[in-house]
Amino acid sequence: MTALRMLLLAAVLTAAPAWAHPLSPALLDLRESADGLVRVTWKMSAIRAPGTDLRPALPAHCRAVSTGTAIEAGDSITTEWTVDCRPQGLVGQRVGVDGLAGARTDALIRLALADGRVVQAVARASEPLVVMQAPARPATVVTGYLKLGFEHILSGPDHLLFVLGLLLLAGGVRRVLGTVTAFTVGHSITLTLAALGVSTAPSTAIEVAIAITIYVLAVELGRGPVRGPTLLGRFPWAMAFAFGMLHGFGFAGALREAGLPAGDVARALFSFNVGIELGQLAFVLGMVALARTLRNLRPYMPAWTARVPAYAIGSVAVFWCCERAATLWVR
Repeated sequence: MTALRMLLLAAVLTAAPAWAHPLSPALLDLRESADGLVRVTWKMSAIRAPGTDLRPALPAHCRAVSTGTAIEAGDSITTEWTVDCRPQGLVGQRVGVDGLAGARTDALIRLALADGRVVQAVARASEPLVVMQAPARPATVVTGYLKLGFEHILSGPDHLLFVLGLLLLAGGVRRVLGTVTAFTVGHSITLTLAALGVSTAPSTAIEVAIAITIYVLAVELGRGPVRGPTLLGRFPWAMAFAFGMLHGFGFAGALREAGLPAGDVARALFSFNVGIELGQLAFVLGMVALARTLRNLRPYMPAWTARVPAYAIGSVAVFWCCERAATLWVR
């Protein structure tokens, strides 16, 4: 735990506004009609980093035959138009999205062919253009959403900071296992409900609430041995479960807004959730291994460093609260 405090101090001191969770996948839905024309539906989050510009990248032989009008609904912006990609079509062609690197996000691509076949892919900053191979195999959906979930949790410092705080609060191995499990159960419930549209919540408000959960955790960490832990400190799994449900809305919000692939919702959602759990497990194991590696440094650390994590987490959480609340106010 002492080594974890050192790691946390180093990480927090390098924090920046870009630490807000980057994932807000866009959706590029392409529907081919019997006459060979393609209806394009481009959906992206209305909340994105200033100066970023996401644009669908279609093959050069595709020409627009209608102009689209952007419609903003809730936290997303949807534009629809029609293109003519005859005679080559889109199968076997490279399709993607420009601007993913700057926006620090991914894009879900779905091509519904006139014969009923469906081609699905995930475009990332490292691979903004993907070849639309048909027909898509179930394994393609599984691996694509598995990677999406894995990268989602590992690219979200707010979620990781909360998990790291839980590790520091829980302490012992048994309490750590119980606390992390409770967090997993909590966010898995709301992830599923939100992604399926059963329960919804404004994504910006959820981001503010997530920052508040991190601040509450920091306050609990800062109580110290003199004042003693509260009920949440004595039963950290309860905090992890309750706050995990809020984080689950954060996990699922982007997928719910962008849309899950029709006909493969269950498979995609399950794979995305498993990817999140694998990423979280990798992070926890990495922190535990690093703590054991650095435990020899404990005698050289002054006593005051024990309080640094609480103040560091709290400071970053307050910054996130103000930043995200300002975004909510502007909107």
